[in-house]
Amino acid sequence: MSIDVLAAGMLTTVQDGGRRFHAALGVGGAGAMDTVALRLANLLVGNADDAAALEITLRGPRLRFRQDALIAITGADIDARCDDVALPAWRPLAVRAGTQILFGSMRRGARSYLAVAGGIGGTPVLGSRSADVNAGIGGCALVAGNELPCAKARKKTNALWRQLDGHGGAIAATSWQLDPRPWFDPDHAHPIRLVAGAHFPQLDNAAQRALFATDFAVGSASNRVGYRLEGGSLALRESLELISEGVVPGTMQLPPGGTPIVLMAEAPTCGGYPRIAQVIGVDLPRLAQRRPGDHVRFAETSLADAQTRYLERERALRKIRRYVMERMNA
Repeated sequence: MSIDVLAAGMLTTVQDGGRRFHAALGVGGAGAMDTVALRLANLLVGNADDAAALEITLRGPRLRFRQDALIAITGADIDARCDDVALPAWRPLAVRAGTQILFGSMRRGARSYLAVAGGIGGTPVLGSRSADVNAGIGGCALVAGNELPCAKARKKTNALWRQLDGHGGAIAATSWQLDPRPWFDPDHAHPIRLVAGAHFPQLDNAAQRALFATDFAVGSASNRVGYRLEGGSLALRESLELISEGVVPGTMQLPPGGTPIVLMAEAPTCGGYPRIAQVIGVDLPRLAQRRPGDHVRFAETSLADAQTRYLERERALRKIRRYVMERMNA
């Protein structure tokens, strides 16, 4: 099973659950920006949560499937078409050999995910198939002419394939789908929650208030390494002389210019700027769906609340897994 890349899109990369346990060597994790969208796309085609899929940014590729395939599209609201027929997202789709799918622009959101039953193949680098674009590890953005190998699908998808078989067209969709509303916030109605960082007390009083009162915007220079937040300048009580210390995706740093940066999937493993806050884990995928120019507001929360929300999210995802498994075997 393989997929031909006929056109690459703006930035399309192979991403999985990330490159773990190598930070001591200075190797970042990379992986999907919206980890929940990746997990749900994989779930819909019977893959492991962290299987490799395609992360599509802002405008997508044109792909041709050489063999029959089971796929799913999640994440941002993207215009995906086959023969000018719009394809539904958040549900399994059966694709016949020779079918071409054109992924156009995104109406809302910044990143969509295409999972294929079996997962995108290729040789792992340090335990992951993720492309770290900034570091040049594990591949790079797709270009026209690439051929993407896919692994063999799990047997448990056979029953679902039989449900869709015999439809006669190039693509068939299930009658059921997942509700994207708990996982995708297209109107940015909810603030991104922060836990105060080690150097939050070093912000002056005005900056501490401004962090949670300013309507920031995602800067045009933002990428998979970090989001630069424009629209407000934060100041420290006095300059700090720091040594580089560990950072992770979600760490908010404050460079000397006063414009905060939130580190994202391709975050470095250490940094020397003041660490003023940390985006909580359940809100980092929501931030990853903001595109340049989108507005961001922050709300303060506690570490205990962040942990509680994480556990609630994982319980909800387990419930969805049971629902999908029941549907696949119906």
